[in-house]
Amino acid sequence: MIFTQRFNEILKVSGASQSALAEYCHISKQCVTDYKQGRCVPSLDTLFRICKYLDVSSDYLLGLSDY
Repeated sequence: MIFTQRFNEILKVSGASQSALAEYCHISKQCVTDYKQGRCVPSLDTLFRICKYLDVSSDYLLGLSDY
């Protein structure tokens, strides 16, 4: 799944902790782990917060663009 691959890549490159991302997005650390492992995808609201926190476009995370 493209989201899972790109989410993991951006999370690693950014150096952001899963705990900090979870807190910022008002979700549990388990949700972040589930996104990383491809067990589920975020809601639109959470996707917006993830993109804002990681400074990345939703189009990139969803595989609609390559940058």
